Amino acid sequence: MEQNINIKQIPYIHKFKTPYNYYIYDVNTNSIIKINKELYEFDFEKHDEKFLSDNSKQLLHDFKELNLLSANKISAIEHPESEFLHSMLDRKVNAITLQVTQQCNLRCSYCVYSGNYNTRSHQNLKMDIDIAKRSIDFLIAHSIDSPLLSIGFYGGEPLLEFELIKECMIYASSCSRGKEISYNITTNGTLLTKEIIDFFIQYDVNITVSLDGDKDSHDKNRIFSKSGKGSFDVIKRNLIYIKNTYPDFYEKITFNIVLDPTNDFEVIDDFFNKDEMVKDSIINADFINENYAIKKFQRNEKFFIMRNYEIFKMYLIKLNILDKGSISNLISDELEIIKNSIANRYMEEKLPEKCHHGGPCIPGVQKLFVNVKGDFYPCERVSEKSEVMKIGNIKDGFYINKARKILNVGKITEKTCRNCWAFRFCGLCCAYADNINDLSASIKLKNCDSVKRFVEKNLKCYAMLKEFNYDFEN
Repeated sequence: MEQNINIKQIPYIHKFKTPYNYYIYDVNTNSIIKINKELYEFDFEKHDEKFLSDNSKQLLHDFKELNLLSANKISAIEHPESEFLHSMLDRKVNAITLQVTQQCNLRCSYCVYSGNYNTRSHQNLKMDIDIAKRSIDFLIAHSIDSPLLSIGFYGGEPLLEFELIKECMIYASSCSRGKEISYNITTNGTLLTKEIIDFFIQYDVNITVSLDGDKDSHDKNRIFSKSGKGSFDVIKRNLIYIKNTYPDFYEKITFNIVLDPTNDFEVIDDFFNKDEMVKDSIINADFINENYAIKKFQRNEKFFIMRNYEIFKMYLIKLNILDKGSISNLISDELEIIKNSIANRYMEEKLPEKCHHGGPCIPGVQKLFVNVKGDFYPCERVSEKSEVMKIGNIKDGFYINKARKILNVGKITEKTCRNCWAFRFCGLCCAYADNINDLSASIKLKNCDSVKRFVEKNLKCYAMLKEFNYDFEN
């Protein structure tokens, strides 16, 4: 048998393996293909197919028949929403976050406003009610096509300005013009009172409380600004009161955990899995944010070893190999990430002529952040010191060209992005390219290796779970 398959054009693929099998990720079709060892070791760029066995030649032929192994690549980086951006900012804004204060009653060591980041610092500035109301008016006026709206409150510690928040909610509800509004707030939990909870219940506010674990782990970083004492005991007292007095409302509270890798993972894990205060709650856990950081944070390798062990146990439980024990709350979203990013990927025949990697949200539409002065930013995670991130203000509205530049952040690394096998999975947005003065290609490219490692890990985990017949639909 002699199957002559043209492989002079290098297929747009990425090869990876598990302990049991070999695979190709085909970038154009967004599909994962099982291959043999010979094709895994085959150099598509340098080798001639005449050195392949008949079986491997047949596999190549079959793949080509299925439109796999194409060398097609995109010709230019351009976000598909670019031409519609003006209309979307005019009619489809659906969420706004108001920075009601830049002050906080805590001084958390890893806080992005602590002085260890190239961002603003804590200041005695608060939002004027006129700016707050005009921001709400702006949201409603620019949401003609968005029946569901979200208004969030952010700080500093937003509950330092509870009266302002209350006035904002009353105002927004009175002028929402038939739209449904959801309210959310992220708080350190130290200022929660009966008055606040009664009002939040009335307006069905979604609360996220920052809590980093047991007393020692939490108090290591989250201390009061005036006394220097840890905040755990105060938060615990408030939470127990809410749990006992408003049990139905308490069930809706979400907890945000900042994982400090110098702490003991097992202790934190044990707390969130066993403590009556939080064991049945929804939690979101993430590591200390190092974007915009002036210095790197310390790490404890044991922390990551224990976390990876819990992930391994979770897979065994999901595959019914391990029938005892429970899944750690700290890693409960790991499988969901693989499901959403890999298992639910959209199949195509080939990449379009122009497209953009998936990192950027549509700036101003999904997470519009308004600071105390009325300046607009894509979200609360970018630096307020950055001129490139300022996409408008309450007086002038949106700066369309600046928003479009942020939306197309991939253009600054166009050559690299057009040739990157992880293009479809890349989550790098403007915050990962910001040097405060402009978007920086060198800063963005420094993040590429970690993105590719993360994507390959997920590809391998997905493939192995499929090898053990795991059903991602359930």
